[in-house]
Amino acid sequence: MKINHFKFPWQILVTALLVLTACSNGAQPTIEPGGELPSPIVQTTQLPDVSLTVLEYLEKWNQQDYSGMYVMLAPTSRDAISEADFVKTYTDVALNMTLREIEYGILTTLVNPTSAKVGYQVSFKTSLFGDIIRRMEMGLLADHGKWWIQWESGLIMPELSGGKKLALSLTSPTRGDIYDNDGNIIAAEAEAVAIGVVPDEIADDQVGNLAGILTVMTGIPSNMIRDTIERGGGSYIPLGEVSAQTYNRYANYLNSFTGVAVNPYTSRYYYDGGIAPQVIGYLLSISPEQYEDYRRKGYAGDEKVGAAGIEKWGEEYLKGKPAGDLYVVNADGSYDTLISKTDPKPPSMIYTTLDKDLQILVQKALYGFSGAIVVLEVDTGRVLAMASSPSFDPNYFNPQNYNSQWALQDLVNDHARPLWNRAAQSAYPLGSVFKLVTAAAALESGLYTPDSRYECTSQYTELPGFVGNDWTFDKKKPPSGNLTLVQGIMRSCNPWFYHLGLDLYRQKGATYLSDWAREFGLGEATGIGAVAEEVGQINDPTTEGAAVQMGIGQGDMLVSPLQAANMVAAIANGGTLYRPQIIEKITSVDGAVLKQFEPEVLRKVPVSQETLQALKDGMELVVRDQRGTAYTRFTGLRTPIFGKTGTATTSIEDPHSWFAGFTDANNPQKPDIAVAVILENAGDGSVYAAPVFRRVIEAYFTGEISRYYWWETDYYVTRTPEPDTE
Repeated sequence: MKINHFKFPWQILVTALLVLTACSNGAQPTIEPGGELPSPIVQTTQLPDVSLTVLEYLEKWNQQDYSGMYVMLAPTSRDAISEADFVKTYTDVALNMTLREIEYGILTTLVNPTSAKVGYQVSFKTSLFGDIIRRMEMGLLADHGKWWIQWESGLIMPELSGGKKLALSLTSPTRGDIYDNDGNIIAAEAEAVAIGVVPDEIADDQVGNLAGILTVMTGIPSNMIRDTIERGGGSYIPLGEVSAQTYNRYANYLNSFTGVAVNPYTSRYYYDGGIAPQVIGYLLSISPEQYEDYRRKGYAGDEKVGAAGIEKWGEEYLKGKPAGDLYVVNADGSYDTLISKTDPKPPSMIYTTLDKDLQILVQKALYGFSGAIVVLEVDTGRVLAMASSPSFDPNYFNPQNYNSQWALQDLVNDHARPLWNRAAQSAYPLGSVFKLVTAAAALESGLYTPDSRYECTSQYTELPGFVGNDWTFDKKKPPSGNLTLVQGIMRSCNPWFYHLGLDLYRQKGATYLSDWAREFGLGEATGIGAVAEEVGQINDPTTEGAAVQMGIGQGDMLVSPLQAANMVAAIANGGTLYRPQIIEKITSVDGAVLKQFEPEVLRKVPVSQETLQALKDGMELVVRDQRGTAYTRFTGLRTPIFGKTGTATTSIEDPHSWFAGFTDANNPQKPDIAVAVILENAGDGSVYAAPVFRRVIEAYFTGEISRYYWWETDYYVTRTPEPDTE
């Protein structure tokens, strides 16, 4: 670019000043004989350092402040390109280059009174192509005490001079698979078949046989399929999806029925209608709001990306790296020159800690309830199952799935929030399960021993103005009588723990019991990482009334089922609080381990082994002593278990049903587990959560069901539970 340099002789300046002076005085200037000419008065404006202007411009570029860059252009440059086109030019360059940031520096400066040339270097930090380094020269003009940039497209990259543009060509690899801990597939790119029915087209005498074959194929119980068909209607009703292999196995027989619709598709497929869908997650198309961010990460923009759970957490691993060509095109779109290229990188595979078979059985145990179940290995913190109900089919988020158009809207608008992971993202009052913490705090205080006794009446009246009922009062049963602290756990005696809450508040301070709750990991994030979680809350009681309520796990405390499971696991293993682990390893396509995740200790709970043993003794009596609150639910169960019932009252509905505990089977093939069960507004913990807990234990150790419960017609729950008569 050619810069003109203008000369301004001093003589002309002096003459002009004399003329201006004369005009201002209204008379001709006079010069005394023999006098000297007066010194000229010259006013100049100090220009800033031109390097600072260039650096400011480059930093605005780095900050993507393209409008701020445009303001710094010389008027002639602004006349040549509109702000909108300027911003679009830089935006397109960033997206096609997959630009993350730039690094820059001044190389040379050449300054004249009215112009300057500055040489600079830009290092483009890109997601796909690494560092691309270019050296350029910028021309600037001085006007009104400022430097103004003479812009043309070559200031971005020399190759773009004359209005040329960047273009990007991408070829993306297939998304990586997700497995359970034994290599069983959970999610993969696969051929699948969407299955649905048109009830009016099904002959009455075919309903039973059709329901039977569809049950075999989909896992949906036949009575539920029959109910769907019998409700009738001429519209298509989606049932679910199966793999192409499963469909092909039964295709001939299925095709003999009328009223069945099958629609094959190839895309991301979640097996068995979704294994732990709230944990695994699902994919969504990149939204307009996300488009620029993903383009800068190396996406073409038309992909589907992880929107929740492990799919979202593991996006970087699962997507791989596309093959890409970055090249220059002429104004007419024709190819000009190649800037850079990158080879593809295959995706990685994610292995979870989940046990697929156990997870399926745990999900079935929750059918008909709103709630959650968490299963952890006691000595590692590995998550073997994490179920939330109501659940959903993640295949409905796939637009290639024919069933999506029929079911997705209903799923998203469901007021029961099936997408919500109640196991980790919801928090509840813990109810009587919290009595384990209260007992631990009391024993560690030095004020109580396991043999300390208390008269457990039907009502608590120690605090003036407060009357607290025992569960025996509400059920019109005799009071529990004189109990040791360990027996208080067994009987879940409310007055005992009301007493402890108040006494600890008075003698050990307002924060004593809440501090112990936090030591056990309650009211804080577990750090599981791969799935979103709710912190919950453990507030310090500010009144004696609040302290009394905290003693039995009521008041304003909120605890997630994941936190509850982690707490009882620490009791089981001797006081070690683990970070719950949901990812086992990351591998290459050929199976090479790229990253191995190991159990991680968060901390040792500062509790004595004597205290832990007392808690275990109480939890054992809950299920083995005839006076234990859950004794009748575990008769005949051979696996040694320790547990605690919980019934958390709510202000508007029936109480939440809790049961939390662990096993002590010493089975070399089956590590001991800790389990937390929460059933929202279901009723007493001994009536509902305890049987579900038993179902989980049976599923884990035997894979079989020894008994069915009063709310079940088959393995699935199909109607609203009703209390038994026990």
